[in-house]
Amino acid sequence: MSPAPRLPPAARALRAGDRRVLARLITETENDLPRARAVLRAIYPLTGRARIVGLTGPLGVGKSSLINALLLHLRQRGRRVAVVAVDPSSPFSGGSVLGDRIRFDTASEDPHVYVRSMASRGHTGGLARTTREVVRLLEAAGFDLVLVETVGSGQVDVEVREIATTSVVVLVPHLGDEVQTLKAGLFEIADVFCVNKADLPGADRARRDLSELAALGAPASGWRPPVVATSTSDGTGIPELWEAIEAHERYLDESGRRLAEERRRLTNEVVTLAEERFRTHLARDRSLARRIAPVLARRIDPETAARRWWAEIQRRR
Repeated sequence: MSPAPRLPPAARALRAGDRRVLARLITETENDLPRARAVLRAIYPLTGRARIVGLTGPLGVGKSSLINALLLHLRQRGRRVAVVAVDPSSPFSGGSVLGDRIRFDTASEDPHVYVRSMASRGHTGGLARTTREVVRLLEAAGFDLVLVETVGSGQVDVEVREIATTSVVVLVPHLGDEVQTLKAGLFEIADVFCVNKADLPGADRARRDLSELAALGAPASGWRPPVVATSTSDGTGIPELWEAIEAHERYLDESGRRLAEERRRLTNEVVTLAEERFRTHLARDRSLARRIAPVLARRIDPETAARRWWAEIQRRR
């Protein structure tokens, strides 16, 4: 039996809980620096066991306040929790607009909570390009539960499904008929629905409407998303929300879906990374201008040009 590979010094410090190293590695990961890539390769065999809970939904539904309340509840249960909050990018610096600890009071003095903001840097889908890698760093640092808050751009940030083991879609009562326009995207990713700000008028109706939508048809996975009402002003529904999240995590284990979902996520990740590399390679190909010329002249169509290029690449193999 071959010995386990020796971890780089930074990876060992990360595993030992050195938060300064963790912070630097996250920054280096965001900037795609060589040391971070080496650490990510080294720690990958140590990952895959954490529960990743994504919270997504339109702007203004109170995702940050909800995470604050969840953090308090989870710390009372003795959990060590990390939060990745993906924020819009500053048009001037490219950095995170809202900042990390400003919105999360629970994290300010708690050594068992770690919060990090990430700028989306123009990446679509509600996450930053390197959110997945940052989650793996946090897992290697000893956090077995990571909460990921999406930007909230547009209506629903569907890319969270490529990271989270459980996705919570957060809505508020005043959305009203907008639920109808959201429902296709909602049901594509929602494992749990949360009607936040349930102390506002219309909360009962919003919860009832969502429950009726969730009851339509049999879900292919066998899991029907529960609808939980919460209010962060008085803590209503926070324990119930966590119970719904845990119920979904148990379902993944008991049904065998966890492995299938992890296979799907990793397949998509590998394919996406390969596509990015291939696209970069093609864009740098010196023959690109020559290949575009007949398309520009309308002598051949783009699909034919692409097919011929691909056939040439295949012949070179």
